[in-house]
Amino acid sequence: MALKLAYETWGEGPHPLLLLHGFTGNRCAFDHLRPLMSDKVRAIAVDLPGHGQTPLPSRTGRDGFLETVDALMGVLDEVGVPKTNLLGYSQGARFALAAALSRPERFGRLIMESGSPGLHRRQERTERRAKDAQLAAFIRQKGVESFVAHWESQPIFAGLRKLSPEQQELLRARRRACTVEGLVGALDCLGLGVQPDYWPELQRQRLPTLLLTGALDEKFTQIARWMAAELPVVWRCTFEECGHAPHLEVPEEYAREVISFLRTPWYESPEFENAAPDKSAAGARAGSRERGIP
Repeated sequence: MALKLAYETWGEGPHPLLLLHGFTGNRCAFDHLRPLMSDKVRAIAVDLPGHGQTPLPSRTGRDGFLETVDALMGVLDEVGVPKTNLLGYSQGARFALAAALSRPERFGRLIMESGSPGLHRRQERTERRAKDAQLAAFIRQKGVESFVAHWESQPIFAGLRKLSPEQQELLRARRRACTVEGLVGALDCLGLGVQPDYWPELQRQRLPTLLLTGALDEKFTQIARWMAAELPVVWRCTFEECGHAPHLEVPEEYAREVISFLRTPWYESPEFENAAPDKSAAGARAGSRERGIP
């Protein structure tokens, strides 16, 4: 039986937008943006496998990752949306890129927040799978409560500690709602170590793409710079005084940037469609917009 992703829709705006959450999240991860975006977008928010109400794929490892990408197309078919825009955060950004590369005709624009095209070296993927296996063992032994405390203590999430107590508790409750089986299974089939390496594919990714990061998240801001040097049609925005999760840390600025990108007219000329991609970094950056970059 094909994997089916749980989802819900919201918003009455003109721009369809598929929303993909990060690890330990669910389809409610972007709910705080509803007041800012409901009149601008028609959102389809999904639960990725092992999160919320979505089961794990029937297959494990890389096959499970690709099965999830196929399941995203099933959501669009069920909703009756032939073509939509994509927005993914962290883990969700990796799936957004995978979906855009797999079925580009189903998507208009791509927005990646704190995302990565994967690990380029086989040794890096092997090491990451080993780390994910260690984390899975920790979750099995200690349980979700201890895992959430460990997860939230990571330096990459320091910016989230600036949220109000109410916002932090909502985020913590969402993470605590995860199950041991779901988190362990997600590490096995959604993790960076099993994801295909999409770095060599970036130059054929012709959808207009927006890369969003926080300036305090130096790792993913650097990854965004490298991606911008490969993508043919790319914009990049870095939010100052912000870490790994701009959608939570600066929601008003984030929503404005997303809506501005979706609204901006885009026309791809026949010359561009027929031209061979410019593989130079200068050629890629010629179509980019950078704000807040030192």
